[in-house]
Amino acid sequence: MDIILDKVSRVPLYIQVKKQIMDSIRNGSLKVGSKMPTERDLSEKLKVSRNTVSTAYKELEQEGVLKSYQGRGTFVAEEAKPWKAQNIKEKIVKFVDLGLEEAIETGMTTDEFLEVVMDRVNEKKELMRKMVAVYVECNSEQAKMFSNQLSQSTNMNVIPLTVSDLQTMDKDTKEIIEKSQVIIATFNHVNEVTELTEGFNKEILGVAINPDLEPIVKIARYPEGTKFGFLCISEEFKFRIRAALEEAGLGNIDIEYSNTKDKAEMQRIVDDAEVLIVSPGRYNDVAHLNTENKQIIRFLYSLDEGSVKVLKSRLVELKYNFNV
Repeated sequence: MDIILDKVSRVPLYIQVKKQIMDSIRNGSLKVGSKMPTERDLSEKLKVSRNTVSTAYKELEQEGVLKSYQGRGTFVAEEAKPWKAQNIKEKIVKFVDLGLEEAIETGMTTDEFLEVVMDRVNEKKELMRKMVAVYVECNSEQAKMFSNQLSQSTNMNVIPLTVSDLQTMDKDTKEIIEKSQVIIATFNHVNEVTELTEGFNKEILGVAINPDLEPIVKIARYPEGTKFGFLCISEEFKFRIRAALEEAGLGNIDIEYSNTKDKAEMQRIVDDAEVLIVSPGRYNDVAHLNTENKQIIRFLYSLDEGSVKVLKSRLVELKYNFNV
């Protein structure tokens, strides 16, 4: 993470620090689960007061982007989502008012203005309908689920692919990517997807995901002292689940988290646990090792609605570069 401050700028230093941290999360330099430098270390590196860094960190914590743990440090807890702090409806109304004032000044009636707006909206909806997107996830189950959600929300044709599909890159996968206008992935996969699709010259867009309530409720119903074992594929997913359970008030349950690929270690965790919690991509592996038929809870995520709204806005901006 490189932060360069302009100390002669009128922009307060803490805002510059905050913005550049958010930029680093968006471009993948900082991922969910990444440990942040201490306030003292970062202030010494940037040659600013510790209060400057502290203020930036506190605002990012309030927005849910960073999370501090006593004795462990501060971590990236979520993708940077500055749209949370914006009153979107108020912003749009201002643009509409400006457009209407301009139209009236040129002699256009309000009905004519409304007709122009409706024609433009319909034109954009039709362009969106013609667009083809690829959605990439680490496992086919979530890829299909999130692709269906995006198709319903955006009216696009969204084709699911997995990270392993991109790694293998057979003829069918190449054809799917070539005919698409955009590739979408969850933020923690954006960097990997960008590397695997280099040369296709496709725009890579990220979306955020939120944990489903059902698995959290199931976990909460178990009596105190129940030993849980959690297995997933990525470090980011492991961090997400830990944060989701802590946020739900389940931070003190007896649970071992792991994203190990070692089968012997996986078997040990399965044998030691009374209840198993898995990411969708690890379900089949754990089910195969679960010879005692212990309950397996699949921890699923859904697309963040606010993130999808921002994605749709971004697609409208990009579409003029597509041959749709």
